[in-house]
Amino acid sequence: MSWGMTGHLGAVPRRPSLPPPPLLSFATSPVHRMLFPMSQDLLPEDGADAGPGEAEYVFSDQIGHLLRRAYQRHLAIFQRNACDPQLTSVQFVTLCAIRDNGPSSLIELVKSTAIDQATIRGIVDRLKARGLINQTSDPQDRRKVINCLTDEGRKMLEDMVPCAKRISELTMGQLNPAERLAVTHVLRKMIAQDGEE
Repeated sequence: MSWGMTGHLGAVPRRPSLPPPPLLSFATSPVHRMLFPMSQDLLPEDGADAGPGEAEYVFSDQIGHLLRRAYQRHLAIFQRNACDPQLTSVQFVTLCAIRDNGPSSLIELVKSTAIDQATIRGIVDRLKARGLINQTSDPQDRRKVINCLTDEGRKMLEDMVPCAKRISELTMGQLNPAERLAVTHVLRKMIAQDGEE
């Protein structure tokens, strides 16, 4: 028997080298992404120049983006299903506010509709031009303009309310009754936080 170069008795056969295991097989799995979300930032699909933290903010997952997309969808449904193609959602809301609260000034319409004063002024002008509302002066303050529904405006609301119910139904889409209640509850809760920021 002879001593090998390693100092051991006899020659030790070498094992053939195996290719290294794929490094990203687990790193790209959903389990790994759930357990180690930050590690995605360094994966090749982020690009060679992507550094740590650059993929932390995904705009399409943010509440503002999702609310905007949902509102865009609602507006498209409204325009397709309104009884009058010229009637917009904010014009309809303004007519409803005057119907529910009676003759109203611009300031009162701003409070009841949550539409800013510059926008509500333009809406009122367009509704007046179409003959859906008329304007009078406040008997107590001649400088204050009061907006009232015309007969044509009331007729527009009568025709539009069934359409509006269908629009709400289509906006909710495939949400089940519990999800519909949850969406409404959450949105009301978010709105109630106005002024707390």
